[in-house]
Amino acid sequence: MASNQQVKLFGAVGSPFVTRAEIALKLKGVEYEYIHESLTNKSDLLLKYNPVHKKVPLLPAGFKAAWNPDVKEREKGAEEATEALKILENELKGKFFNGDSIGLVDIAVLFIAFWMPIIQEAGGLDLYRAETYPKLEKWGQEILNHPVVKGVLPPRENSSPSSKLAFRASLLQSR
Repeated sequence: MASNQQVKLFGAVGSPFVTRAEIALKLKGVEYEYIHESLTNKSDLLLKYNPVHKKVPLLPAGFKAAWNPDVKEREKGAEEATEALKILENELKGKFFNGDSIGLVDIAVLFIAFWMPIIQEAGGLDLYRAETYPKLEKWGQEILNHPVVKGVLPPRENSSPSSKLAFRASLLQSR
């Protein structure tokens, strides 16, 4: 990157994709400008840099199955999520997936520690339990208490019952 260019990060509060990028930039010591975007009133700059999609995604596609109104599809999605959680539980050997420091896998699956409890409560799901995944639970506490991660994530107080209902409605609309 030329020295006269500045890294810009376009984001919306609570976006897991933006959170991942912000944590990675901070851990790497990259200076950047955070540009807050309103998802209902997007800036011309966002539309210029992202003319095709013009939006911030909400969740990885695989997790939409867990919200599917069709019971069979929802059960299939829950089974797939459970298998993925088992794999992660078995692969976690240290404080973080990368050992003693946060790595790419930790950043990629951060949503399990932060968002999964909120999503489960909002949607009435029961996929992730501390007693079933003790290593992931311990990892979750470690990563959520890391100073860089803590400084980037939105406060949990922002996940009130009404915002959880709005979140669930937005997921169903995104189908």
